[in-house]
Amino acid sequence: MNFRSRAQGLQVCLLLLFAIGPNLAEQEVENLSGLSSNPEKNIFAIRENGTTCLMAEFSAKILVPYEVPSSNDVDWNVEEANIQLPRDTDIRGKCWNNESELHLSWLDKSYTLKLFFVKEGQDSTKSSKRNWKMNKVQFLYDLSERTNFKNGARPGKHTATTHHISLMATPAGMSYECEATEKVSLTSTDQKKTVVLFLSEVHIQPFDIQSDFVYSEEYKCLTDQRKQLEEMLPIILGVTLGLAIVIILAVYHIHHKMTSNQVQIPRDRSLYKHMG
Repeated sequence: MNFRSRAQGLQVCLLLLFAIGPNLAEQEVENLSGLSSNPEKNIFAIRENGTTCLMAEFSAKILVPYEVPSSNDVDWNVEEANIQLPRDTDIRGKCWNNESELHLSWLDKSYTLKLFFVKEGQDSTKSSKRNWKMNKVQFLYDLSERTNFKNGARPGKHTATTHHISLMATPAGMSYECEATEKVSLTSTDQKKTVVLFLSEVHIQPFDIQSDFVYSEEYKCLTDQRKQLEEMLPIILGVTLGLAIVIILAVYHIHHKMTSNQVQIPRDRSLYKHMG
């Protein structure tokens, strides 16, 4: 190999190292689910170079349709597995400036749930503020696993994926919070069956965490905002009605006091001689 070839090879290596540099950052994962009083709620954190870069807590349930032999041993019937995300999950994740990922695996990687986040917009653009969202979900599952799939299920490993979604849209620098249950539909490689992911009690921030293990200001989902408004509406109406009654009573009292101090002119003219 001549000098020029070696130089070109070294240049390629340097370019590759520069390209994958962000992936080599030291990242730690934390499963903090034991801190939650809800046994179905999970809490995860990803830390990069000693600083939290992604935090997430939620309850997750996944409904997976699968096939089992029918009673005639010829046809196949479709049943549904109800899979709950357990606390003892293996965590992996990645944090970049504009992209983040959270990978959760359990039961010897028979199941893996992957959540993908992206930040959009430009800092220099004054007319449009930056925001982040969940733009992709993947669920990998093995029908040979017998905890959730009955004996006789058609075996095979499959991947269910979303397409072009925009969930949890949140202004940059804020965390997303939603107590209500959110439904995400995924299309499986198992004959295009629909797998459904249910997320509830969600609190997520995949970017711009200012304090270690501390969420930024919450941005509540529209469902929670409507629920909060519905809960506050009777109070607002009650306060408004109370104020209206107070104003009416005050006006009546003032009017009554003003009219009581005026000289009463008798309607019967015969009584005028007694005046003066």
